Formats: sequence, structure tokens, C-alpha cells
Amino acid sequence: MAQVIFFEKPGCAGNAKQKTLLRASGHEVDARNLLTEPWTAARLATFFGDKQVRDWFNQASPRIKSGEIAVGDLSPEAALALMLADPLLIRRPLIEVGTRRESGFDPDLIDAWIGLAATPEKVSDTCIRSQQEAKLPQES
Repeated sequence: MAQVIFFEKPGCAGNAKQKTLLRASGHEVDARNLLTEPWTAARLATFFGDKQVRDWFNQASPRIKSGEIAVGDLSPEAALALMLADPLLIRRPLIEVGTRRESGFDPDLIDAWIGLAATPEKVSDTCIRSQQEAKLPQES
């Protein structure tokens, strides 16, 4: 069993499923509000490791989806400044176990790291609302 610090957007259905899976896997989850956490650029950067800057972002964010923010053109410093100003841009959840930190919910990575129970349905970090919107019929 791992002690998991889980930074989430409160009310996010995807984060709720992820926490349920972690608990079902025997882990203790300390859920914290990603949006009100007093982040610094240095601390936030530790969750991204060697990932590409574009992978630091919540791709379901309206500012990303609209093209207002072109994540492929950002330096790490500029990306962190944007995220500190607007935490909804951060790919979530942010997960901390011991000294290791990760961003997003990659089931294979988390299973290899701390272990996950098998589930009949895939749990990922894709926004459930975005999945539902993609299934809606398009207006003409």
C-alpha cells in the first residue's frame, strides 16, 4: 500500500474514478485541491520530469482547445508561468508518492510504480466531459 498525495480538480469525474481505482488497489489517497494549492514554478516542475512541455498541459482546457495557447511553442519557464496563473491548464492529476512525482494518470506507469487493481473499464487522464462531447452529434 502506498500513501498517495493526489492533486485534483474538485468535482472532476475523471479524478473521482482515478481515486476510486487507487483506493480499490489498496492505496491511501490524500486528495488535495490542485486549483488552490500554493504552487511555485520549481515545485510544479518536479511533477513533469523529462516530459515534453506540451505534455504538461491539460489538453481538455478550453484555452488549449481553442488554440489561444499554442503549447508546442512554449519554453518550460513560460509554460510554468501560465500554469501558475491558471491552474486549469495543468495536466491532472498530479501524484506524489514518497519522493517521486508524476503528472497525468497513465495506468501502466502507475501500475508499474505502485500497483493497480485490474479494472473492466480503462481509467486514464482523459477528461470525461471531453469524451462525452466527442460522442455528441454535431450540429449542422
